[in-house]
Amino acid sequence: MPYTIGEGKTVVIALGGNALGNTPQEQLDLVKNTATHIVDMIEDGTNVVVSHGNGPQVGMINNAFAYASANDGKTPEMPFPEAGAMSQGYIGYQLSQAILNELKARNILRSTANVITQTVVDPADPAFQNPTKPVGAFLSEEEAKAKAAETGWTYKEDAGRGWRQVVASPKPVRIVEFDAVRDLVNDGYVVISTGGGGVPVFEVDGAYEGVPAVIDKDRSSALLARKLKADMLIILTAVEKVCVNFNKPDQAEISEMTVAEAEEYIAQGQFAPGSMLPKVEACIEYVEQYPAGKALITSLECAAAGLRGETGTVITA
Repeated sequence: MPYTIGEGKTVVIALGGNALGNTPQEQLDLVKNTATHIVDMIEDGTNVVVSHGNGPQVGMINNAFAYASANDGKTPEMPFPEAGAMSQGYIGYQLSQAILNELKARNILRSTANVITQTVVDPADPAFQNPTKPVGAFLSEEEAKAKAAETGWTYKEDAGRGWRQVVASPKPVRIVEFDAVRDLVNDGYVVISTGGGGVPVFEVDGAYEGVPAVIDKDRSSALLARKLKADMLIILTAVEKVCVNFNKPDQAEISEMTVAEAEEYIAQGQFAPGSMLPKVEACIEYVEQYPAGKALITSLECAAAGLRGETGTVITA
């Protein structure tokens, strides 16, 4: 197979929401299965760096603090960047523990490291002019307008269900802790980092400050893979292969596509925004900026086979 990733190669794996749960207990059960597939790759001799989404988790944290603050008058509201960092911590803890347990069960002498990661974004990014990502609890219009006046945050009506804070989704510029991640990878650790795309920060006069925003984790994973010069970026999703004419009678799976072919499919509207489109776009960014690498989109269950060149959709420059 032409796209087999051999022993000693490094891959960045971006875990989708289907690899995690909506509650801590559900997630604890799911990550055991996730760890099995990750350790399959490690056992094959691949160096694995893991990133992950955090949408349901950061929402849960945000909602819990907002609810408690509104109902007991004592609990402080949790700023959004801190909620993102909290989600990185507990997701990373559970992934790290599950991977370690699976490594020990197979007598593989490797250690894990979870790095809470900040990601620099540009204050001039157009996304800040049009925040679109809803986060946190539902409020009445009156409550939302009062909160907006008090905090300066942006609130919008969400599909007839109430008003919610909305934040921007800027592009990642730089991973602050990249040097630490690189050194840990080089020392043989299985590293978990850039969770939820990293906590968004502005860099102002050489100092960092958190900003309420959500970075697309696939884009941050692509940035991480490029900076690491990883041999492959693997974006995991619910399907084994990317399809054209999805859910139509003439649906067809794609095994390989170049950047030019992927862009043509995008122009045709083949990939749904908020679903497959950002994953394909992240893969394009990675292979365009690091042509020696390859990108793979597949399911968690097929990841190890995809590394062997047996399945999945491979995107090349």
